[in-house]
Amino acid sequence: MEEKTLRDLKVGESAKVVKLTGEGALKRRIMDMGITRGTEVHVHKVAPLGDPIEVTVRGFELSLRKDEAEHVLVA
Repeated sequence: MEEKTLRDLKVGESAKVVKLTGEGALKRRIMDMGITRGTEVHVHKVAPLGDPIEVTVRGFELSLRKDEAEHVLVA
């Protein structure tokens, strides 16, 4: 099975975070936003050109760049 990232989710879809693949400061930034393993993530909006992606995590809304969303593996 191919790994699915947060970037692959469509508007209205939800998924659970399986793993973060980023390194160092990028991984820390994603974790500081509350995106950690086991967290439920719901995609609300995607900008017209696909960047940024607006998601709900732990009851609050976040905007992530596509390159950040690629480092969040979901199931």
